[in-house]
Amino acid sequence: MQIDAPRDYDQLKALLVARRPDLPRRLQQVAEFAVSHPDELAFGTAASIAELAQVQPSTLVRFAKAIGYSGFSDLQSVFRRRMRDRWPDYGERLRSLHEARPSAEDPAKLLFGFAEAATASIHRMRQTVAARDLDAAVDILAEAETIYLVGLRRAFPVAAYLAYALPKLGIRTSLIDNVAHMGADQIAHAGPQDALLAISFSPYTQATIDLAEAAAQRGAPVVALTDSPFSPLAEIASVWLEIVEADFAAFRSMAATLCLAMTLAVAVGERRAG
Repeated sequence: MQIDAPRDYDQLKALLVARRPDLPRRLQQVAEFAVSHPDELAFGTAASIAELAQVQPSTLVRFAKAIGYSGFSDLQSVFRRRMRDRWPDYGERLRSLHEARPSAEDPAKLLFGFAEAATASIHRMRQTVAARDLDAAVDILAEAETIYLVGLRRAFPVAAYLAYALPKLGIRTSLIDNVAHMGADQIAHAGPQDALLAISFSPYTQATIDLAEAAAQRGAPVVALTDSPFSPLAEIASVWLEIVEADFAAFRSMAATLCLAMTLAVAVGERRAG
């Protein structure tokens, strides 16, 4: 093992972001999976993780050694330490969630599982959203004449909520719903005096990425809610906020994302009123 192999998750994450362009395609795939699914890296076996990441188990070993670790177990210890340090109350609960076999005949178990996933998501958000980035996002949105909102597919309820909440606070907004593929026309008047709030999570919706790029090309600053430094939105955005939701029964929570959306709406309203 190389001496400089990170023993801290945040340092490892920064290393993966920096090294990604130099890694072979398959190792890039593992890096993206590791950052987007750190819990799976902590809990899983090499075989189960390889299946989720759609690579061979030997690729995980090759990846670990390429970034300075003696092997996959050595790399995995960083993700397990992260769970012990940051989520002391949730590690076993999350393991139970993934091992549970919910049934429609027992809705109480489903409710408990979804509630635990929501709780875990909100707890994680408190670790991933940096105060300086949140403050910068609020600054951009508070200064905008019009806030354009785009979030499609799973992210649409969040954009729709903001389209409801922000006007209630006296803030001019425009919801880009892309109905009939009219998104490009809906954003045609965005400019440097405005801002776009874009929301997308893996697997990223291409229309959202395209609309964010169009807004940026028009000079509108982009604030993104997304789940990884490897997200296409992270490359486009002036500021991006990291949200990684836990899942249960193959359904991903939206609790943390909605919590952050509420925070942005109220904070922008207060800053504009101040």
